[in-house]
Amino acid sequence: MGSHGHSNIHSKLSTAGLLVTLGIIFGDIGTSPLYVMKAILGDYAITSDIVLGGISCIFWTLTLQTTLKYVIITLSADNHGEGGIFALFALVKKTKIKWLIVPAIIGGSTLLADGIITPPISVSSAVEGLKIFKPELNTIPIVIVILIILFIIQQYGTKLVGKFFAPMMLVWFAMLGILGSLQVVQNFAVLKAINPYYAYHLLSAHPEGFFVLGAVFLCTTGAEALYSDMGHCGRKNIRVSWIFVKIMLLLNYFGQGAYLISHEGKTLQELGGANGNPFYLIMETWFQPIGVVIATLAAVIASQALISGSFTLINEAMRLNFWPKAKIKYPTEEKGQLYIPSINWLLLVGCIGIVLYFKESSNMEHAYGLAIVLTMIMTTILLNFYLIMKRVKMYYIIPLITLYLVIEFSFLYANVTKFMHGGFVTLIIAVILISIMSTWYLAKQISKTYTKIVKIDTYKKVLAELSVDLSIPKYATHLVYMTNSMRSDEIEEKVMYSILQKRPKRADIYWFVHVNILSEPYKKEYKVIEIVKDDIYRIDFYLGFREATKINLMFKQVLKDMVQRGEVDITSRYESLNKNNIIGDFKFVLSEKFLSNDSDLTFFENTVMSAYFFLKKFSLSEEKGFGLDSSSVKVEQFPLVLHAPEKIEMRRIESNN
Repeated sequence: MGSHGHSNIHSKLSTAGLLVTLGIIFGDIGTSPLYVMKAILGDYAITSDIVLGGISCIFWTLTLQTTLKYVIITLSADNHGEGGIFALFALVKKTKIKWLIVPAIIGGSTLLADGIITPPISVSSAVEGLKIFKPELNTIPIVIVILIILFIIQQYGTKLVGKFFAPMMLVWFAMLGILGSLQVVQNFAVLKAINPYYAYHLLSAHPEGFFVLGAVFLCTTGAEALYSDMGHCGRKNIRVSWIFVKIMLLLNYFGQGAYLISHEGKTLQELGGANGNPFYLIMETWFQPIGVVIATLAAVIASQALISGSFTLINEAMRLNFWPKAKIKYPTEEKGQLYIPSINWLLLVGCIGIVLYFKESSNMEHAYGLAIVLTMIMTTILLNFYLIMKRVKMYYIIPLITLYLVIEFSFLYANVTKFMHGGFVTLIIAVILISIMSTWYLAKQISKTYTKIVKIDTYKKVLAELSVDLSIPKYATHLVYMTNSMRSDEIEEKVMYSILQKRPKRADIYWFVHVNILSEPYKKEYKVIEIVKDDIYRIDFYLGFREATKINLMFKQVLKDMVQRGEVDITSRYESLNKNNIIGDFKFVLSEKFLSNDSDLTFFENTVMSAYFFLKKFSLSEEKGFGLDSSSVKVEQFPLVLHAPEKIEMRRIESNN
């Protein structure tokens, strides 16, 4: 199916689509009432200034940041129905501005780092509700068990579980709205928090001053995930369901505010013990056990959305040459549904590490937010170039982008205080991810720069003659080489070296196969170029950046099409086999590079290439990466010689004989 068909499915507004959207898209942002007000108040005494200011900040953050920037503007920047920072980068790549790769890599890495801390904080915040009934309860083992179960079920896909997601999140959002409304009707005075003055006043009223914005920011952290998961549900469904979600969220926040104002002068600890949380305090005592169960299920669903998003992100990174090749599984027939085992278990280890290090959700809040605000800044930078590319008038772009850079840099500054209290954890994770992505990308660029390319025309005659040279034993009926050469009239020198010099490889037909990864997500096209009839062919595959690279199956399909059209005869040319219409054998030759000792590298190039070859040990082999059958693949080792010395000065010693 082409990209057009995919976007059509998801662009329709439907009740089912709206429900699915609730289940997939809004999990992360939808569970923020569990910890935002608690984070704003901290250990300080409740005052109406702090409460109204906090609610006002939340209202305007959800309006300006989530609604205006993401739901209205950023969702318009879709790549054939797909969203997320890499999908946006794939779009703005067309501008040919090379440095845009920097915000793309930083944004992608920080979003992945966020994916490691969101499941622990969401699940911990929910499970800690049990402390209402048993204050001394150690919730860490419960949280870890829930996380392990969550990551184990990933391999089965979310299709079955997904049917449970939507109704469960509908129950969750309804609960948020009802609980909040019951408090608001008792104290309508809380509604004056809509006035932005209170948000401004908070900065002077709160003991932490400007830095309270770090806690406020937690209410919009799921906005980036909302954009990343656009491909699952479509823009219209997200925009319409957001109206309901936003109302329910605000009702709950205002409800928490109304409750807190009526208990002015006290602290959360006085109201609800060591783990006093306004989210649970607004519940009736009889409802609290039910509330804890629903909150835990909602937190698990929120975590699920981010885990699925991480798989999608890594898949896109691989296609864009930012990440080492990893094994991808497709647990269901659903478009875009994938599972990457290595990433799944790495995320699980990361999540358990976070839980064991921070122990409680209130400690995790310090680590949360710092990474995601960097993602948002990077999205804003890329969005700026997208709007320019779309020829939006500069008098719209400049104030808009300036507004969001001011807002986001304010949040970043406010979050900087979190660095020493745990923010460094997510930043360390982000820096490791940035290093991997940068290394992989730069190494590919360095390798590309020093790959020698030759004209195929030079070798057409010798290949045609080699094909019928009976003095050389036949290597394969069909010999297939994967090539990185973009031009159809060119080929890597090492390919010709492999055919003609390494060990002459006689074949009836030589095939050169090239894979182009496109900037749109879903597309499967190919082009056949006949270089020498019945002797040399080139096939170019054009695949979307979210398509699986199954070259073995695709190549067979192309041959089938070519045979049907009468363009090629693939039967064996051995007389006995040809007579009985037996198809000839196929052999794929892949080249595996290693860094030559003859290379003369700069310190930087040496560092990058050494790191690249180290990472390569853990990545998927070329044959598995291309989806080839290992029984028909020959892997050849080729030295990668960079900056080889042109001439070595030597003196000959003449013999006396």
